[in-house]
Amino acid sequence: MINLTIDGQQISVPEGTTILDAAKTLNVDIPTLCYLNLEKIKYLNKVASCRICVVEVEGRRNLAPACATPVAEGMKIVTNSKRVLSSRRKNLELIISNHPFECLVCAKSTDCELQKLVWEFGINTQRYDGERSHHEIDRSSGALKRDPNKCIMCRRCETMCNEVQTVGALTAFGRGFNTVVAPAEKEPIVNSNCVFCGQCVSVCPTAALTGVGYIQEVWGALFNPKKTVIVQVAPAVRVAIGEEFGMPAGQPVTGKLVAGLHRLGFNAVFDTTFGADLTVVEESKEIIERLEKNENLPILTSCCPGWINFLEHSFPSLKYMPSTCKSPQQMTGAIIKTYYAQKMGIDPNDIVVVAVMPCIAKKYESALPSEETYGIRDVDYVITTRELAKMFKEGSVDLRHIAEEEFDNPLGQSTGAGVIFGGTGGVLEAALRTVYEKATGKTLEDVNFTAVRGLNGMREAQVDVAGRMVRVAAVAGLGNARKVLEKIESGEEKYDIIEIMACPGGCINGGGQPYAEEREEIIEKRLQGLYQLDRNTRVRKSHMNPAIQSLYQEFLGEAGSHKAHEILHVENFHTEEE
Repeated sequence: MINLTIDGQQISVPEGTTILDAAKTLNVDIPTLCYLNLEKIKYLNKVASCRICVVEVEGRRNLAPACATPVAEGMKIVTNSKRVLSSRRKNLELIISNHPFECLVCAKSTDCELQKLVWEFGINTQRYDGERSHHEIDRSSGALKRDPNKCIMCRRCETMCNEVQTVGALTAFGRGFNTVVAPAEKEPIVNSNCVFCGQCVSVCPTAALTGVGYIQEVWGALFNPKKTVIVQVAPAVRVAIGEEFGMPAGQPVTGKLVAGLHRLGFNAVFDTTFGADLTVVEESKEIIERLEKNENLPILTSCCPGWINFLEHSFPSLKYMPSTCKSPQQMTGAIIKTYYAQKMGIDPNDIVVVAVMPCIAKKYESALPSEETYGIRDVDYVITTRELAKMFKEGSVDLRHIAEEEFDNPLGQSTGAGVIFGGTGGVLEAALRTVYEKATGKTLEDVNFTAVRGLNGMREAQVDVAGRMVRVAAVAGLGNARKVLEKIESGEEKYDIIEIMACPGGCINGGGQPYAEEREEIIEKRLQGLYQLDRNTRVRKSHMNPAIQSLYQEFLGEAGSHKAHEILHVENFHTEEE
C-alpha cells in the first residue's frame, strides 16, 4: 500500500493506483475529458492529452495529469490550488477556441462532455479568438459521420478502434494545429477498413463521431398518406431507451415503447425479435447440416454486420464460415414486404420499413446491394435508440407516462430466445435451444445455457447434441474475435459453432444506444433486463413461436426451402467490390 495526502486528507491505496483513482476514494472529483477507463476489458486511454485533470504535486515543477500519474509514497497533492484551477480553465478555453460554436444544432448537445465542462467551469465568453482548423465533414458511408472540426484530440476513438477492437481504421495525421484523426491517407471512411461497429461513437466526448441520422426521412414517410409505414424494434432497444427518459438502466419498457410508436403514427409495430426467432430456425437447419456433414466448421452466426465486415477485411480466407442467413433486421424487413404485404393486399413498393436498432452498422447493412428481396430493399431506414428517443420527445411522447400496448400481429409474436439476441452469448444460446431439439427429437427441459452468458470477452462450452460433443464459443468485441479467428486460421483451435458480436457486451452496448457515464455498470444492467424478459416469457424456444410456425405453413414451406433461401439468405456475403 502507498501512503499519500490529497488536499490534506491522508489515504492509503494499492501500488500502481493513479492520482485520479486515489482521489475518487476520497470523493474528490477531479474533472477529466480525454480519460477513458474500461476496467472490465482492461483498457485505459493513456494519452493524457487534454490536461484538464492536472494537479499540483509537492516537489514537482510541472503540474501532473492525475489520470496518468501513479501515486508514490509520501506524495502530497493539491487538487484545487490557484495554479491548478487557472491551468485547467486556460486549457479548456484553448480547446473551445478551436471548436465550432454550434451547440444548439449539434447532435450531442446536452450529451457533450466538453459542453458539460464548460458549463461546470462557468465559462460564458470566448476568451481566445483566432484562426480555427477546418476539415471536410465525411458522410460517405451513410452510417457513420466524421466531423473533424469538433475533434478535441482526446484519442479515445483511436484507443477503442485500434486497441480494443483491433480494426485500425483511425489514426492521427499531421502535427500541432493541423493534426487530425482520420482513416489512412485521410480517405473517406467508406474506403477504409472501418466495420461501422460504432464503438468510436460511444466513447467520443464531443460530436466528432456520430451516426448518420434519418429522423427527417422517417417523419417524411410517416406524413406521406400514400405510404404504409411499418416499424420493427430490436430487443436491445427495450432495455435501454428508458434511460433517455430518466428511467432506471436495464428496465424493460417494451409495452410503453410499442405504445409510443403507435402514437407517432406507424401503421404497424413489429418486433425484430420475431426476425430473431426466424433466424434461429433457418440457422439451426444450416448448423445441423454442417455438423452432420462435418464440413465448413465452425459455422459462425451472421446476425452482426459489424463483425461480418471485420471478417471480410481481416480474414478473407475464412469467408466460407458464416451462416448464409440474413440478420433478424433484414429477415423481418423481407417478410414484411413479402408475406405480410401479400396477406394485407399491399403493394410492397408502397411499404416503408423503419428499423429501430442499437447499432450504427445496421444503417450500413440495410444499404448493401445484397440486402433486397425480389429487387426491393428489405429495410428502408434505420434509426438508433437515441434517434427514436428524440422523435418521441419531438412528438410529445413521454415513456414514463404512457399506457402499455402490445405489438401488432403476426410479426409481433416472439419468444424469450429471440429477446436474448440483444446480449452477447444470446444468439448462441437461442440457437442451441432449437438445435438440440431438432437434432435429437427430444424436449429440452432446461433451456438455460449459462456457460455462454456474461460480459467476459470469450466464453466456451461443450454441449452434447445427439451423442456428439459440440464445442461452442461466444465472443464479444472484435479484439477478442481476432484472437479466436487467428487460432482457427492457424489450426490451433477447433470449434463447431461460434457467435461473434462486434461490440463488447453485444447489442446492448451498440454504438446507437444512449450515452452512459458509468458505461460498464449500465451495460450489465441492460443484460440483466434481457434475461428477465426471457425468464418471464411463456415460450422460450424460437421454433415454438406460433407465428413462425404459421409463416412456414402458409408461405415458406419448411426451413431451408427454396423460397426461404430466396427471401431469407444471402448466398454470397457482400464483398468490398460491391
